[in-house]
Amino acid sequence: MIRQVVFSLLLTGIGATPLGLSAGAQTKSLPPPPVEVPMARLKADAVLTVELGAGSVDSVDGVWIADRTARTIVRIDAKDNTAGSPVSLGAEPCGSLVVAFESVWVPLCSDGTMARVDEKTSKVTATVKTKVASPNGRIATGVGSVWAVTDRKGVLSRIDPATNAVVAEIYVAGGTEAVVFADDTLWVTSEDGNLLTRVNPHNNEIVEAIKVGSKPGRIAVGEGGVWTLNRGDGSVTRIDPATNKVVATIAVGDGAAGGDIAAGLGSIWVSVAGAPIVRIDPRTNRAAQRFSGPGGGAVLVAHGSLWVAAGPRATWRLDPILVSAIRP
Repeated sequence: MIRQVVFSLLLTGIGATPLGLSAGAQTKSLPPPPVEVPMARLKADAVLTVELGAGSVDSVDGVWIADRTARTIVRIDAKDNTAGSPVSLGAEPCGSLVVAFESVWVPLCSDGTMARVDEKTSKVTATVKTKVASPNGRIATGVGSVWAVTDRKGVLSRIDPATNAVVAEIYVAGGTEAVVFADDTLWVTSEDGNLLTRVNPHNNEIVEAIKVGSKPGRIAVGEGGVWTLNRGDGSVTRIDPATNKVVATIAVGDGAAGGDIAAGLGSIWVSVAGAPIVRIDPRTNRAAQRFSGPGGGAVLVAHGSLWVAAGPRATWRLDPILVSAIRP
């Protein structure tokens, strides 16, 4: 009799859960899509006739940008937005720049070295005889050293600025590309296994390897998280640095393979081809706005502004508050 009653209840749907859901389970609604806005709606504080490249870097009073075609780097003054005289490198710059030890460090992929440029004189003062593995990679500075991925098989190298030589190597998963230093920690992305590796720069030891989205490339740290831009699935993974756990995966759309990511000024900023700005709200972990138009692929947070590539030989300097507030 008991079996018949239960069977009858299942047939009539009384007390039954929806098909495919266990008792107590709830369906999750997809987040709303980002607000679509044309780039033309934005008003730039300044328009520079130099194209921001992925891996551009800020200094105390300016922004340094590499020009691969001209084989130069140039400094933009943060006060008046004027460009200084280009610094000739003699080889094609690539990857990213880093400012440290009164110098700008510039990977040169065309000859497998790294140039050291004096910030004050704008002269090349040394050549580091080590290559940077990926032309789209990122180098970093921290704990008295410069750090670079020197082999895609998984070699992170530590460069001593006193000797301009590699003094240590750390081995991580293969397909390695970018390294970022923040809060006394190194973060390294690897495509093999889709991993973000946390490294202690004081003893060169691996702390944790964290599974993230497909083919992680560039990294940003800030706004309460570590963020990887994943080329394989057009997503951004957020990691809590306090627990080394993934707390969110955010879709940002196509174009992530050639994209860039930055954190700061209350948001996470992604730049991809055809969408120079995709703004992620770290409070909700969703893409809140997507600005479409020419340019894309490079973004930088510096000197209270958002800097984006906005077309051939064009960089826009924007007020992040106005960007966040704008609607179609």
